[in-house]
Amino acid sequence: MGVEPENTLRSFVAAEHAGLDVIELDLHLSKDGALVVMHDPDVDRTTDGTGPIADRTLAELRTLDAGRGERVPCFEEVLDAVRLPLQAEIKDVQAARALADVMHARDLVERVEVSSFHDEAVAEIARLVPGVRTALIGSRYGLDIVDRAREAGATTVCLNLRRLTLEIVEEARKQDLRIIGWVVNTQDQLRLVRALELDGATTDYPEIRRTGRFTA
Repeated sequence: MGVEPENTLRSFVAAEHAGLDVIELDLHLSKDGALVVMHDPDVDRTTDGTGPIADRTLAELRTLDAGRGERVPCFEEVLDAVRLPLQAEIKDVQAARALADVMHARDLVERVEVSSFHDEAVAEIARLVPGVRTALIGSRYGLDIVDRAREAGATTVCLNLRRLTLEIVEEARKQDLRIIGWVVNTQDQLRLVRALELDGATTDYPEIRRTGRFTA
């Protein structure tokens, strides 16, 4: 989030208070197998620590300052802190399996959509959690992203707005896929989202909620 330390409980609560529709977050596995909420695979950019998340236990990660005194949260803490629907991005098949366990234990099929850049992770969570909503993310992609999404069982594509074309939008519509654009932080980007009639967009700035429906 652009106004609070990213991927912290503080940022998620602020997004909920701003009236956003969905919270997007990123999940990595700690050394002891906990689902940790952080965008990068290492802690260097967003905390006062250094090194990979996978090299630290959840208890060790909690000792780090993630900005304004915030701790690095685990997924379960976010579930308890906010009531909004979540879109949880996973990085690999191992994370898919860990997330599947939590989703079954807490009955999260209706609340959590799972996304990933990796086709195999999308397919794995769909196999492990029947009925889960899934999204394939694309940054550098072509028209093939539509077929890849369908083959992985995804119902949504989350696409880098800078590469999105009308041809891709039309093909996704033919395949009954929802389309989310990212990242939408300016009025020009917002106008493009509306012109292409996308289903939603991801933003770093909740104040843009005044003019559209977004995740944060």
